[in-house]
Amino acid sequence: MTTRYINHIPDYPAPHSPYSHAVVANGFVFVSGQIPVRPGGGPTEIIGKTMHEQTRQCLRNVQTILEAAGSSLDRVVKITVLLVRTDLYTEMNEAYAEFFPGPKPARAMAKFGADIPGVLVAIEAIATL
Repeated sequence: MTTRYINHIPDYPAPHSPYSHAVVANGFVFVSGQIPVRPGGGPTEIIGKTMHEQTRQCLRNVQTILEAAGSSLDRVVKITVLLVRTDLYTEMNEAYAEFFPGPKPARAMAKFGADIPGVLVAIEAIATL
């Protein structure tokens, strides 16, 4: 079994802590929780002030990482959404639905405990290759 660690993606910020953006193993891609960072920006340069904007950016970032690993959003089998403010669930869900118009991956939600200024949501994913 070969394991690949995805850390260097053109025009995407490097991980800001000791983790990999994704790990490819056993035919799966495991994407770490992605915050709404700006591609080409710093590792904590946040895009968007609303839950809609941030959810879309998180999912675009997950998509970028999946593609770098050789996968795509349509191969996602499991998503975990981490919300700073659970009262914004409806707004997150509206933006999230735009990215999964067909079959929906399994999904879990939890309260996001990290304190990163300006961040409302983080999203992690598991996809097949």
